[in-house]
Amino acid sequence: MSAAPSTPAYGELTNQGASTNIAWHHTTVDRAARAEQQGHRSAILWFTGLSGSGKSTLANAVNSALFERGLSCYVLDGDNIRHGLCKDLGFSDAAREENIRRIGEVSKLFLDAGVVVLTAFVSPFKADRDKARALVDPGDFIEIHCAADLGTCEQRDTKGLYAKARAGEIKEFTGISSPYEAPEKPELRVHTGSQNLEESVATVVAYLEAQGIITAPAN
Repeated sequence: MSAAPSTPAYGELTNQGASTNIAWHHTTVDRAARAEQQGHRSAILWFTGLSGSGKSTLANAVNSALFERGLSCYVLDGDNIRHGLCKDLGFSDAAREENIRRIGEVSKLFLDAGVVVLTAFVSPFKADRDKARALVDPGDFIEIHCAADLGTCEQRDTKGLYAKARAGEIKEFTGISSPYEAPEKPELRVHTGSQNLEESVATVVAYLEAQGIITAPAN
């Protein structure tokens, strides 16, 4: 009996970008119409930071705060995406690049659908984040750096990933054996290593209000 075929490495999957004879179809309901109906703009909130910096926790808490206001919002979580859309990708530099490329394209679709989409990915490389930013117009991509130092992130590590990485059991782990390029000038830097979750959520929501993406509740 022959062995089951192994999962192909990234780059062997398909002839990427080889599609021809295609055209972009504009929908009859556009983004502006959705914003008018929903009463808020759409945006990409791109949370980036080390593993354990609080990206997913903060993204989900902000999502809950927006949902409670009746806004259209959705979280794209790094682990969840790797269960489906990116289940074929590993953690090499090339695979990480492709992972973020796909998320950037999906986020762009959510933006067009009138949704405030919150992404929670390490996204360690500046070039990859810049490519995602370049997919949309200025002001639509809000980079939010979840700033927590490595020591704090290791203390919070309930999965024991940092310990495994330091022991050599996990290769190419960001912050240990693979670099993390922190944003130099993000739209927003939230000090998730020192402030509590409530304060962090308030910081993000206040920024969205100040930018006119959402409106402050009437007093």
